[in-house]
Amino acid sequence: MKDILNLYKARGETPLQRLERFRKDNPEYKNIPLSYAGRLDPMAEGLLLVLAGETNKNRTEYLGLEKEYTFDVLFGFATDTYDILGVMSDAVTRSSHKPVRSALLIEYIAQMSGERTQKYPPFSSKPLEGKPLFVHARKGDLASFELPEHKIEIFSASLVGMKRINDQDLLEEIEQAIKLVKGDFRQERILHLWRDTLRILYGMTFDVATINVHCSSGTYVRSLANELGEQIGIPALAMRILRTRVGKYSVKSAVK
Repeated sequence: MKDILNLYKARGETPLQRLERFRKDNPEYKNIPLSYAGRLDPMAEGLLLVLAGETNKNRTEYLGLEKEYTFDVLFGFATDTYDILGVMSDAVTRSSHKPVRSALLIEYIAQMSGERTQKYPPFSSKPLEGKPLFVHARKGDLASFELPEHKIEIFSASLVGMKRINDQDLLEEIEQAIKLVKGDFRQERILHLWRDTLRILYGMTFDVATINVHCSSGTYVRSLANELGEQIGIPALAMRILRTRVGKYSVKSAVK
């Protein structure tokens, strides 16, 4: 049996669901302790590094490995989770929608590199007064707290390309992605809001930027998408996230 597992977490799965699927497919690991060295959100996919057995004693070492991602940023929308699996935080109208200037986008992506302080997303597992942030966020009481921060470093960031997506194709992708999610993630409410909003925006198209980033452990990519939107003055969220590397481990050899 291997003590370090390079698994592919599918879109819609939680890391725990991926571990359960692995145990089902590999019964020899039934009673072996397994843990993942770095979470992936339900809407993210890609490399999930899993430690088995005695390797868990060195978990801190693996948690600190640098990572690489390729992610799509959708402009014109913002949610409380900073990805498509969230409740829209602002009403979007036809008149409020603005196109993205590629030159400005390239300029801000270039400025991503370096050390910085990043606030934890409201919907994350970071503890605050004994409870994960997402518990406070669901209760609606985060306004009375200051979101905790942590140090991260972006080693490099680059724009891969840009495209536009129309309202119907966007809704189809969102519906397909959210239907993959099991458990209580407010799916019905979120889908209802997306459908109503895109009905108002019927016939419109929206900018999507694909970005590569090489970053330190602990970096929230969906937060990078949200921050990028704040910088250029257009709401933005992470539409797709693919983790391609953790340390020396590549998604190309990940087991699906």
